[in-house]
Amino acid sequence: MQIGIVGLGLIGGSLAKACKEKTTHRILGFDRDQMVCAQALADGAIDEILHPVALARCQLVLVALYPQAAVEYICGHGADFGKDTVVVDCCGVKQAVCPACEEAAKTCGFSFIGGHPMAGIEQSGYAFSTAGLFQGASMVLTPPADTKPEAIQRISELCREIGFDRIQRSTPEEHDRMIALTSQLAHVLSSAYVKSPTALSHAGFSAGSFQDMTRVAKLNEQMWTELFFDNKPALLAELNGLCARLMEYADALQQDDRAAMERLLREGRLRKESL
Repeated sequence: MQIGIVGLGLIGGSLAKACKEKTTHRILGFDRDQMVCAQALADGAIDEILHPVALARCQLVLVALYPQAAVEYICGHGADFGKDTVVVDCCGVKQAVCPACEEAAKTCGFSFIGGHPMAGIEQSGYAFSTAGLFQGASMVLTPPADTKPEAIQRISELCREIGFDRIQRSTPEEHDRMIALTSQLAHVLSSAYVKSPTALSHAGFSAGSFQDMTRVAKLNEQMWTELFFDNKPALLAELNGLCARLMEYADALQQDDRAAMERLLREGRLRKESL
């Protein structure tokens, strides 16, 4: 199979490296940074540069760009994809991406499936990409209702080949609602948490808890700003809920209510255990 990968940053670069290391597929890659393309070729992460004329001969195209850029690429190259091409975006939001891409697929005749690899690290860019990034991870797919089974099978089989151990089917709406909690809220909280003035003097006083809470504060602010605003209603709901729950702990302290604090902590422990 010939696989095209558009965008060779952390996710796209890791997809390319994983495909080359763990499969026998031929990988064509493109990044707007020509130095990244050259490095990927030198590393053997891709077999050749992906030019628009080659899109038609790719059975699978993975688009690892920011949401708006992904929409522009897929819709702008709709006529370049082959009728047998399955196009999968790798964006962290789906409602801002899927409708326009699904419409382009219907118009131009290719297959489109929304996708989100649930894997990442706090660094970004090709330099940090690795073939093992997706080992044991989950891949969320949001195929339209009329998607051909063989299209879903094609991307699912590749995901398993490169290390994913779970293929999670969803809808764009459910995906965005869930990701607001499991990913986006965590990044907002980490960013806010590390801004405490006390954090400037943490050396010698911190252990795993501080490191865990602040790890993802080292983020790509341009990408995450786009993701947050693309998922504004769901993220706002989670943020407002978190603020309300935090105030319960503050109120218990302010009112010297030890029983309330113990109850709140017990509720949290039991919820974690149930998960």
